[in-house]
Amino acid sequence: MFNLLTDKLQDSIQFLSGQSKITEENIDSTIQDIRKALLEADVSLSAVKLFISRVEEEARGEKVLRGVKPGEQFVKIINDSLVEILGGDPEAPEEQEISTELNINVKKGETNSIMLLGLQGSGKTTSSGKLAARMKEQGFNVLLVPCDLQRPAAIKQLEILAGDAGVAFLQIPETQDLLKVASLAQEKIKAENIDLVIYDTAGRLQLDNDLMAQLLLFEKVVKPQEKLLVVDSLIGQEAANVAKAFDMQIGVTGVILSKLDSDTRGGAALSIAEAIQKPIKLASVGEKLDDLENFYPKRIANRILGMGDILSLVEQAQRKIEEEESKRLEAELMKGNFNYETFLTAQNMMNKLGDMGSIAKMMGMGSFLKQMGLNSNQQEDLMEQSKTKMAKFKSAISSMTKKEKVNPLLLFSDASARSRKERIAKGAGMKLSNVDQMVSEFNKMNKMFKSIMPMMQMFQEGNSADSNSNPLDQNMDLSSMQNMLDPMAMMQNMGLNKKQRKMMEQMDPNSSHKKSSQKIKKGAKPKVKGFKNFS
Repeated sequence: MFNLLTDKLQDSIQFLSGQSKITEENIDSTIQDIRKALLEADVSLSAVKLFISRVEEEARGEKVLRGVKPGEQFVKIINDSLVEILGGDPEAPEEQEISTELNINVKKGETNSIMLLGLQGSGKTTSSGKLAARMKEQGFNVLLVPCDLQRPAAIKQLEILAGDAGVAFLQIPETQDLLKVASLAQEKIKAENIDLVIYDTAGRLQLDNDLMAQLLLFEKVVKPQEKLLVVDSLIGQEAANVAKAFDMQIGVTGVILSKLDSDTRGGAALSIAEAIQKPIKLASVGEKLDDLENFYPKRIANRILGMGDILSLVEQAQRKIEEEESKRLEAELMKGNFNYETFLTAQNMMNKLGDMGSIAKMMGMGSFLKQMGLNSNQQEDLMEQSKTKMAKFKSAISSMTKKEKVNPLLLFSDASARSRKERIAKGAGMKLSNVDQMVSEFNKMNKMFKSIMPMMQMFQEGNSADSNSNPLDQNMDLSSMQNMLDPMAMMQNMGLNKKQRKMMEQMDPNSSHKKSSQKIKKGAKPKVKGFKNFS
């Protein structure tokens, strides 16, 4: 998401990173670039003015002008300004708690109702289904109510989504009376102990008085706890005008941004909060029913700047990956069983979190790749190449026997290795060279895994035996630590060419690929580049 804005802002920040200090001249140049980036991202003019004024005020402060690391300081200024324009508080503590519950105003044990508002085509019906599915996960007995009486297709779509989500759906007779629909909903609520009703209201291609009058009358009857405006992220700064109109006449309590995963600019997200001073509560980030996330301004700001969003990734893992499945995989890996079978299991678990590109960005690799000279489009191409390669690997692994999957040496050093690979290639519809490449790259991963395995076991033993012990105080080879944290080793199998790998080495002259036989003395902590060393 926000690829265009991410590229432009990171370019501006990189320029300052090469300067010895922030001066009036490079402030003017950078702010001009940022203003242009925001306008190209289709951010509303009022939001751009607010953003730029805050950046200028902070950047021209005496404290900043005397700084010695302008790049880092400007990242902080931009980050805080992004948080503010997205509706958050830059001074508030980071959201550190991991939560899989949606941030909406409903309470268990009570009858709650939510109205979804928006223009036709904004994604209201799909968002209704996603919201119903997620609230069912949280233990609510949900009822979906169709209120777009002029579009039979919308009613049928909502019924299908209700079936997919496993929630109740209100069947309505042929009627043009919204108040009759409200009455039928009340009867079903009492009969089936419904504790959450989601009303999928009507929309129009454009705002009109008749639509607003209908919605206002219906709102007074059902008295919802939440009136959530669904806005298509792709409409850019026009989102601010839509939000103002709905909020002025009905009074929205929050916003759902739909199609955020397809928004390469960010105009809607950066315009809405400033326009109506109401929070963006949720974001739709995919086509599946569970692709609905809480919208955290600080986390989104970090994503825009390529700094990653590990907390959201962890939350996704908690929801989408079965605990027993992950425990079984962990147990196998802790035994040292890194083979084709456990590799495939791990990849299938990762796929539940999204494609490789989105995972890499949430891990904060976007900024790192940007420093290598890869813009967002090039990063997408790189991830697509990796995805294609991984699909071939999976196909080859599926053609292996059980014995070959659990014993990688059969395809590497065994006398029968070549004939086995030829059979696998034929079964997978691949060239022998593809299978050779897979075996070679798997062996590199296996070697790296074995080098960090002793440390992983020490951490596990240290945590289980003595919570106060520190496994890093023990003797260990420094290269094991470096291999684990080294971006070159992490990225080697993602399709980087020789030129790109050479650029990475130039960026870090102390790359871990320069082998070290250093040992960490007992009682000392390793010093790893890029990490603070705590006493």
